[in-house]
Amino acid sequence: MDKFIIDGGERLYGKLQAQSAKNTVLPLLAASVLTDEQVKIRGVPTICDVENMLRILTEVGCRIKRQKDCTVIDSSGAVSHEIPPRLTKELRSSVFMLGSVLTRFRRAKISYPGGCDIGLRPIDLHLSGLKRLGVEICEEGGYIECKADKLVGAEILLDFPSVGATENIILAAVKAEGITVVRNAAKEPEIVDLQNFLNAMGARVRGAGGGTVVIEGVKRLHGVDYTPIGDRIEAGTYLIAAASCGGEIEISGVPPENIAALLHKLRENGCKIHTKNDKIILRSDGKLKSVDLVETMPFPGFPTDLQAQYSALCCTCTGTTLVVENLFETRYKYAAELKRMGADVTVRGRTAVIRGVEKLHGARVTASDLRGGAALVVAALKAEGQSDIVDLSHIDRGYADFEYKLKKLGAKIRRVRI
Repeated sequence: MDKFIIDGGERLYGKLQAQSAKNTVLPLLAASVLTDEQVKIRGVPTICDVENMLRILTEVGCRIKRQKDCTVIDSSGAVSHEIPPRLTKELRSSVFMLGSVLTRFRRAKISYPGGCDIGLRPIDLHLSGLKRLGVEICEEGGYIECKADKLVGAEILLDFPSVGATENIILAAVKAEGITVVRNAAKEPEIVDLQNFLNAMGARVRGAGGGTVVIEGVKRLHGVDYTPIGDRIEAGTYLIAAASCGGEIEISGVPPENIAALLHKLRENGCKIHTKNDKIILRSDGKLKSVDLVETMPFPGFPTDLQAQYSALCCTCTGTTLVVENLFETRYKYAAELKRMGADVTVRGRTAVIRGVEKLHGARVTASDLRGGAALVVAALKAEGQSDIVDLSHIDRGYADFEYKLKKLGAKIRRVRI
């Protein structure tokens, strides 16, 4: 097990390029089994979630080649419709394999997916959407078995704009007979990127980002060489850290509109933000004022994946912030750890009341999930004294070279084995 040792109180200065978006790369890797031809994905980040997805692809028969600037997937030898349970337990996004494996083999078997313990995150919407396409589903003994003699286009209305369900339905419908219309679809930028990736392979998908996605089934897809969008959550994490600590940083590779909700809040906090094309420049004196309310919402609202990090920033703002988590019911596990550092946080159900304190102090804390772990890093960078952040396995699921990038900005952080 590794831990971070952070000596807080340093301002952050410098420039960073955002990594390719974790939440895009994972469904793109799943989509690679839709063709027998080679798929090249540029800039795939070296994070644990990606490594687990690549292991899943290898287990079903794909050949993977990691090159300096791209990852090559050759699925011509894919033979298995079963997703290994030992890997699905580690990776929530393994569920994306359902739609693509069904399209490839007309059968799929998967155990219930794992990932961070931040709430129930049921996959009912995934399964009901697949049923509309003609899939027979049997749930038994912790496994989901799907089969379909043929996939047929359908009208699908999602009860909630789920990102995962939207992507899974697209992957299952892309070679189905006829036209599929998904209404109340998720609007996240990662959905648009999946559409662009599939269309570059010869698919006919339109409407992504607008709430209604139309998929016209095609007979075959071909190989592609593709560069995913930048990771708006990674970029947002560094912006929040710099806003909290003070300093000036420039993040490139993420269009400002992809994290507009965060930028709006940071401006309200007192940060100076300038944007141009895919560059975001933030200046902060580290003395921030609270905003009254932050509510997580589906895109374009405030992202749930930045709620924890932003809450860490709120801990040293002047005033009180009410944070409402509308998407995941147990996403406040990090709050108890922030209290160890002197934060004044009161959690009731899906709501947290954060009263700003003059300063945080270093402490030994434990990361219990990906974004909560990142929040503890943000808090430790601001705190006086030394902090130890234990169990980096969660953080490593989503941030490539986290400590090296923070060091580049001037943070005093190191990783040690314990």
